[in-house]
Amino acid sequence: MSAVPSTRTVARTGLAAFAAAALAVTFASPAAAATGTRTVTDGGTTYNLSLTAPDTAAASGANITVSGSGYNSSQGVYVSLCVVDGAQGDNKPSPCLGGQDESGTTGASHWVSSLGGGLPNTSPFGAGGTFSVQIHVKADLGGGNVCGDTVECAIVTRADHTDTNDRKYD
Repeated sequence: MSAVPSTRTVARTGLAAFAAAALAVTFASPAAAATGTRTVTDGGTTYNLSLTAPDTAAASGANITVSGSGYNSSQGVYVSLCVVDGAQGDNKPSPCLGGQDESGTTGASHWVSSLGGGLPNTSPFGAGGTFSVQIHVKADLGGGNVCGDTVECAIVTRADHTDTNDRKYD
């Protein structure tokens, strides 16, 4: 397996074409920031989502900060680097680096929820549905999934386990 991104991936910058609230990431350096935005209407309330993260990272891995605002604080989200396939909302971003990391040992995902607390890599939403979390990203997600080589990846938010089939916050 190669952790070196393809030429096509290195040429990509900024937002993933698949999801406005997902950010494409290439594995090179130096890091630059990218922001994805979109509007979600849920239960008659409109949320203006914004997700900011570096759009590059070292192929060997890097800790990055991901920030969000405008989220529905009643709907928890996972923040992670995941395989993306198809148009936003068609498919749940998966698999994700670190899988279901309930022990918090990989640091590859973070659960943001007003219900959370006490578990590693969890935090509540701030005012206005904001968050700022650190996750660990690297090109090789395991199982033959190498970002930019065998699969397309993005830093995403996706609905948590309380509403796992809800694609509005992906």
